[in-house]
Amino acid sequence: MSGSEELRNNGVVKNIGEAPQEELATGERSTRNRVARSILDHGPSTAQDLANRLGLTQAAVRRHLDALVADEVVAPREQRVYGARTRGRPAKVFALTDCGRDAFEQSYDKLAVDALHWIEQSAGGGAAGEEAVAAFARARIEAQAGAYRDAIEAVQPEERTQALAKALSADGYAATARSAPLPQRGEQLCQHHCPVAHAAERYPQLCEAETEFFSRLLGTHVQRLATIAHGDGVCTTFIPHGAPPQTTHQQASASTAGRNPA
Repeated sequence: MSGSEELRNNGVVKNIGEAPQEELATGERSTRNRVARSILDHGPSTAQDLANRLGLTQAAVRRHLDALVADEVVAPREQRVYGARTRGRPAKVFALTDCGRDAFEQSYDKLAVDALHWIEQSAGGGAAGEEAVAAFARARIEAQAGAYRDAIEAVQPEERTQALAKALSADGYAATARSAPLPQRGEQLCQHHCPVAHAAERYPQLCEAETEFFSRLLGTHVQRLATIAHGDGVCTTFIPHGAPPQTTHQQASASTAGRNPA
C-alpha cells in the first residue's frame, strides 16, 4: 500500500508507510506516523533533528525513514542552505514526497483546479484569464484576512511574524518563524504544509496573492524564497528587519514572489 492510498481520520494518518507484506505492531506504526508527521510540521529534517524532537535514537529514526523512503512517503535530499554556507558537507534531510503529503490532506485538488480553470476560461483565457484567477486569489485571501489582522494587531511589531505563524498554523499551514541566517537581517516565515499546493503548482497566482497579503499585513516588502508548489520542502518567506515602508514598486515585486526565483 503506497502512502497516497492511506486514509486520513480526524487529522491522523492511518498506517502510513506500512509495508504490503508486513503486519506492523501498533507501536511501530504509531512511531512511523510520528516521524512522517514531524517532517510535515517542521519541514525537511535530518535524522538527528527527528531523533531530538521525538525522543528516539538516530538508529530507530533511520529504520523508520528507510521504510518511509521505500514506500515513497519521504525522500532524501541535500539540505538547502540560505545565506553563507558553513564548512563541510550539508547534512542529508528527509522531505515528504507528493505521495506522502497527500496522505495528510483531503483530496479536493481536482475540484480546485477545475474551478480555477473555469474562471480562467470564462474570462476568455490568456492574460485576461490569468488576471481573473489572480482577482479570485486576492478575494479569497481577503475573505479570511480578519483573523490574521486581529493576531497582528494584538502584539508588538517585533512579535508580528510569530503571531502570523500561529494564525497560519491554526488554518492548517503548520507555520513557524525563525531568525534568518546571517548575513540577512530579518526573519523567515516557514509554512511546512500547504492545503492548496497542487492547485498552486498550476496557478501560481495563489502564491502571489498570499505573498502580497503578507506584505500588506506586516507593512513591509517581503520576499518569497521557496514554495512547496514549485518542489521545495517548505514555503519560505523572508521578512526583513527595519525595512522602510513599501512603495508601489515594492508591492509589485512582492506580487511575483510566488514564482520561485531559483
